[in-house]
Amino acid sequence: MTAATPRRAAPEAARRVGNKGPQRLRIGWFGAWLARPLASFHLVVAIAVLLTVLGLVMVLSASSVESYAGGGSAYSLFIQQAVMAAFGAVVFYIALRIPMRLMRQLSFPVFALSVVLLVLVLIPGVGTKVQGSQRWFDLGVVSVQPSEIAKVTLVVWGSHLLASRQSEKAGYKDILMPLVPAGLLVCLLVVLEPNLSTTIALGIVLTSLLWFGGLPLRMFVTIAVSGVVAATILALSAGYRSDRMRAFFNPGDDPQGIGYQARQAMYSLADGGIWGRGLGQSRAKWSYLPNAHNDFIFAIIGEELGFLGCALVLGLFALFVYAGLRIASRSVDPFIRLLTASATTWITGQALINVGYVVGLLPVTGLQLPLVSAGGSSLAITLFMFGIIANAARHEPEAVAALHSGQDGRFSRLLRLPKPEVYSPARAARARAKAKANGKPKANAKVKSAPQRRALPSGRSRGGSAETSSRRSVDSDSARRTSRSTESWRSTRAWEPNYPMKHARERGNSR
Repeated sequence: MTAATPRRAAPEAARRVGNKGPQRLRIGWFGAWLARPLASFHLVVAIAVLLTVLGLVMVLSASSVESYAGGGSAYSLFIQQAVMAAFGAVVFYIALRIPMRLMRQLSFPVFALSVVLLVLVLIPGVGTKVQGSQRWFDLGVVSVQPSEIAKVTLVVWGSHLLASRQSEKAGYKDILMPLVPAGLLVCLLVVLEPNLSTTIALGIVLTSLLWFGGLPLRMFVTIAVSGVVAATILALSAGYRSDRMRAFFNPGDDPQGIGYQARQAMYSLADGGIWGRGLGQSRAKWSYLPNAHNDFIFAIIGEELGFLGCALVLGLFALFVYAGLRIASRSVDPFIRLLTASATTWITGQALINVGYVVGLLPVTGLQLPLVSAGGSSLAITLFMFGIIANAARHEPEAVAALHSGQDGRFSRLLRLPKPEVYSPARAARARAKAKANGKPKANAKVKSAPQRRALPSGRSRGGSAETSSRRSVDSDSARRTSRSTESWRSTRAWEPNYPMKHARERGNSR
């Protein structure tokens, strides 16, 4: 009786194992794919391609009616968007090939150039004024917004600055003073255009840099509260912005006026249901929903593709969050960690704000849905940022080891991408030590050049020894401060190339 019990239990145990086998196999396959060295790189490229293609299709569907009604071709706006998507693919490829060393070296000059462009666009006759906002450079074929360029340059320069300050263990004042005034200057120039939506995006960039840069929570909360108060004041200062806030809190007061656009967007989403009316079958795009191809394209997605289409878009952005934070957590270079995490927060935050005001959870701000909404300069700049993130994915330690051992995939071989540089913490430490050594002689020479400041030996001290001692203390303190500031400036300018380890288990030993 006892011998028969294991035989009867064996089929039941096998049945239990057999039921769990396919599930384990599926999880194992997906986990094995994510464990590949270039999985993060492929994720970022696939998300960028899928969102761009979806955006082109939806821009064609949402803009064809109004383009044809305007006396032109139904494909006119789609062709402009497709041309900028092709240009965005070029800058995406350029971003993949830029070495991190060169990116850090050029970060401040390019950021300064973007600030100059923000000043030039405000000059009458230089910048183009459209619908009350002077924010474009009209180049004939295309129009460029320098504020879109400022987003990328602020992310890259801020990441370089904070990574350099982290390496030298600078204080909180050194973290705040270079970055916050520059970021506030850029926000002020964008407000003068006026362009509150881009100002909010720049605020997200600055906030994410400070958060991932290690700012203490109490100081971060103070800055965040100050930013919310400033945004509220700006939202209530201008007439059209205060009308949007009033329409948000009282949506039924003016349904045919300021609340018309948000109300039509809700009708469009409700009309789609679960499955949608079908691609190209939207009724709101027949001049019922203003800016259907731009700010409110998510409503057209919900109407034509239904809840499943909206879930697909949100799922792609959720997958992008996972990929971006995965790259940031797996990287050992502090510059890449800050750059990837801040850029992911900026793009995702902008997408959530767009979806939020389309579904009625937030007041209308005018922020576009990244890679999906119509807008040439925004599409190209966002693709360039995706290219930088994909470049950062190729600098993960496992990816670097695989690429240097000849395991680059067909996609990398097809694009002829250069192999990423190997990051060495010891090399970075030697570079910082060399920068400090180059900074010390100047401070010492400045102190030695004043013979009257040299203290007398203790055996020759006279009645004024206390005064001499205090003077020597003051001189040494000033020399120390001069040397420290010189070292800080030099190490901030110094680049720190990338990665020496081959396996994830070695990563903890090098941090």
